[in-house]
Amino acid sequence: MEINPVIIFGSKEIGQIALEICNSNELLVFCLLDDDKKEQKKEYGLVTVMGGTDDEEYLKLIGKKCDAFIAVDNLKERRFLAEMLEEEKKVKPVTILHKQVVLSESAKLGDGTLINAGSVIGTNAIVGDNCIIQNRVVVEAFAEIQDFVHLCSGVIVGQGAVVEEGAFIGTGAIIVPGIRVGKNSRVGAGSLVAANVKAGKTVFGNPATEVK
Repeated sequence: MEINPVIIFGSKEIGQIALEICNSNELLVFCLLDDDKKEQKKEYGLVTVMGGTDDEEYLKLIGKKCDAFIAVDNLKERRFLAEMLEEEKKVKPVTILHKQVVLSESAKLGDGTLINAGSVIGTNAIVGDNCIIQNRVVVEAFAEIQDFVHLCSGVIVGQGAVVEEGAFIGTGAIIVPGIRVGKNSRVGAGSLVAANVKAGKTVFGNPATEVK
């Protein structure tokens, strides 16, 4: 099966992580795109930031000669780019897995998700579309990570827990088994989440409580 080169949207931290994972998997990256003018024309390894994310010269290749991956931190921008690719190009971004990811055969992964080195996705766990899962994250059995979630390094999502769409979980946080973290909520680094988190709320601490 022929594998298309990838165009990576975003050239900063997540973009460079995605580039490194692609290189380690011998997956050709055609170019990087970034709206920051200071980034354009920079080279990362042998790959150049060729233009902005709306540069039609490169967008016209997607779905024909190239695949795409969205590597931006900003949730609103990530959603916008995903919608643009689906509506205008009729494609979904590719999923990028580091070689050192441990993935259960029964786990389900969506499109456009990045999972970095040392992470473990357990039995019957679900990971949605366009998620960013950093190093050494554990998603335990039967847990559900919905679309556009960002799990920072060292996060543990306990068995059967649910992290709803757009949530951000800070470095080293622990979500107790069975807990539900609401849509677009934020969990501070190092927190122990032992109670459900309402949509749009920010919690922090051990045990985590709402920050107003």
